[in-house]
Formats: sequence, C-alpha cells, structure tokens
Amino acid sequence: MPKGLHDLGCAEMVKRIQELVERVDESRYDGILLGYALCNNGLVGLRARTKPLIVPRAHDCITLFLGSAARYLEYFNNNLGTYFRTTGWIERGETISGELKQLSVQRKLGMDQSYEQLLAKYGEENAKYIWETLCDTSHNYSMFTFIEMGVEPDDSFERRTREDAAARGWKFDKVQGDMGLILRLVNGPWDEKEFLTVPPGCRVVASYDERIIAAERPEA
Repeated sequence: MPKGLHDLGCAEMVKRIQELVERVDESRYDGILLGYALCNNGLVGLRARTKPLIVPRAHDCITLFLGSAARYLEYFNNNLGTYFRTTGWIERGETISGELKQLSVQRKLGMDQSYEQLLAKYGEENAKYIWETLCDTSHNYSMFTFIEMGVEPDDSFERRTREDAAARGWKFDKVQGDMGLILRLVNGPWDEKEFLTVPPGCRVVASYDERIIAAERPEA
C-alpha cells in the first residue's frame, strides 16, 4: 500500500484497506495481520470476512516504532509538540505525491497552498490569516525527534533531522526505536493487551479508552 493513506481521510483509507482484505485468498491463511494503527480513524469500519484480522492497539505508527503504547504515551506526555521522524519516512519522502496528493484532504481544503499563492489570491491580511489557521501545519510543533531503528545505513538521516531542527529553531532529540511490537505482530502470539483480534463478521471501532480499538458486529 502507498504511504500517506491517512491523508485521504478515514472513509477513503478504510475503503482501500478493505478492498485489499477482500482480495486475500483466505483459503491459504489462518488470519490477516495489519501493520496499521488506528491512524486518524482510518481503520474504523474495517470488516473481517471468514478469517480474523489482527491489529496493533495503537493510535498511530509511532507506537510501532517505539515498541509499545505505554512508551509512546510516556514520551508524548513529556514532550508535547514533537514531530517524529524515522529513516523510512525520510527515505520515501515526507510528502505524498501523485494520485494520493490529488485526493488528499489537504488538497481538497486548499491546505497545500504556499503563502505566496495565498498572497496572490487574497491579499496580505487574508493570506496571513488563512496561512496561520489552515496551512501552517507545523505551528504547534517545537521539536524533532528522530527514532533510530537500527536499520540506518549511516547517520545521514539523523544529521538531516538535526539540521532541519536548527533551521526552524526547534529542539532535537534522538531515541532508540524498538522492533519488539512489530516482531510480536509478525510472529505472535497476539496478547489481547497489545493486539485486537477481530473475529469473522466483525468490524473495527474506536473504543475511546486505553484499549484504543475494539471489535463489534455490524448489527450492534
């Protein structure tokens, strides 16, 4: 699947993942593992067919990179305003392109316009207001945190993140990633505290508690 599905909005993201699940030859497998988190409600409504779905209990991918929801929550609470980066994210480009960019929420709302484009269209006062309230998606951040996963070919991605932090006047931090949750997803067994098993015929819902996600039957 392409990177950046959450930028399409939750309805389109779950539609595309559901289409992928529907194409799986379930006669060959005991279950389907999903390397996705709740991702801005992008999994809400996803249905299991005749085989269970196994999904990490996580708000977003940072939990997978840090190894547990508890570690992510602790870091998040102690470091508000953090923008996370990983090797894979930098390596594959930090913005989406092509079809996804055209269909993204940002494009539909005009959030991907530059200040210069807004200035030409609306004048200085309006452009400043629109930019600050809609387009400047980084104004709530004050720190870059680079998650070192142990797969980096060299220190170039860390150096790039340090340089970008300095250029913005942000703080920089580096933390060691943890492949444990990803390995437990791939290898099993799937402890209920860390993973949701969606039984056949059920769908994913947001639980709005420490479980993050839950399963329910559509008729419920």
